Amino acid sequence: MKACFMGLGYIGLPTAIIAAVNDIQVIGVDINPEVIKTVNEGRIHISEPGLQDLCNKVVTGGQLKASPHPEISDVYLIVVPTPFKGDHMPDISYVEAATRTVIPYLKEGDLFIIESTSPVGTTEKMEQLILTERPDLKDQINIAYCPERVLPGNVIYELENNDRVIGGINEVSTEKAKLFYKQFVKGELYTTNARTAEMCKLTENASRDVQIAFANELSIICDKSGINIWELIELANRHPRVNILQPGSGVGGHCIAVDPYFITSAFPMESQIIGKAREINNYKAFWCAEKIEKAMLEFELANNRKPVVAMMGLAFKPNIDDLRESPAKYITTKVMQRKHDADFLIVEPNIRQHKVFKLTPYAEAYENADIIAFLVSHNEFKSLPRRDDKVILDFSGVFRK
Repeated sequence: MKACFMGLGYIGLPTAIIAAVNDIQVIGVDINPEVIKTVNEGRIHISEPGLQDLCNKVVTGGQLKASPHPEISDVYLIVVPTPFKGDHMPDISYVEAATRTVIPYLKEGDLFIIESTSPVGTTEKMEQLILTERPDLKDQINIAYCPERVLPGNVIYELENNDRVIGGINEVSTEKAKLFYKQFVKGELYTTNARTAEMCKLTENASRDVQIAFANELSIICDKSGINIWELIELANRHPRVNILQPGSGVGGHCIAVDPYFITSAFPMESQIIGKAREINNYKAFWCAEKIEKAMLEFELANNRKPVVAMMGLAFKPNIDDLRESPAKYITTKVMQRKHDADFLIVEPNIRQHKVFKLTPYAEAYENADIIAFLVSHNEFKSLPRRDDKVILDFSGVFRK
């Protein structure tokens, strides 16, 4: 079997590698020449534990190669981003462009799968697009939707072991897609229709967004009440039916911070809780920025000089290099823009350099700064000793224990 992966990003590349490890011949397509070059050298352009060795193995063994163009295959997977346009309106133009690219290569019996997060009805729209361009393929190809369910930093294990939801445009397509994923997924494969599978992906992340919003809102209330939020949650979670998540500096990433908008944009009147949760989690980042600015002003008034401020973390979650939709990055940018004459030390131990921020080693920043703002609870930060001579703003619970 040969599979063509359209997109070699945070999901496309790991999935392509895992498929290749399981004896599927894989051609990976990307519009970025540097990505193609890197992959064909057996290297990865993302940070993911264990993935580098697997990439080198399948490239060296000939099971995986990268290319700017598709090749005739048996399975075509669309694994491209779905960004926004305008007021949080989903933009499926990347999905459509990738689909148009593979249409000339499709043949009878092929399997076409969308993995990209998509608004409800996208799979059916791509079916219509394919059949408009290729009416000869009516009832001749299989089309399905199967969203990914992985956690950055643990992608290899979760790609292989997590359960998957597969929804085809008909039962034959669903079963064909199920047979494909069985080759490298050890978890259960649950089948449904395409619309339900699309909504399932959005529902999973909207649910988590709502749960995090409760924790973030609670953290703001506790700050005004003089209550330790970490202790409070630990005590409340002793209740047998309570499981409150941990608050942070907001919500980021290309799933939880994005997917709820796919629902609110389509159902603005009906999605009241989902929409409010997005507002709360966005506000939490704004609130953190204001807390830092207030601490800077108080320090300057008390010490008659401007403080050195360490912004600890840029990634959207601990121990990864992914900065997409990161509240930490937003907070850092906002504070630096409004306090442009202050001295900032920017820390992100999971990346070597950044095109905008000059990075400082975490221990050096911690030693030299007057104000420490923990925006992400990276493992490196947890090894630091608590210093009473520093103003510490712990938004991510680095010192909660």
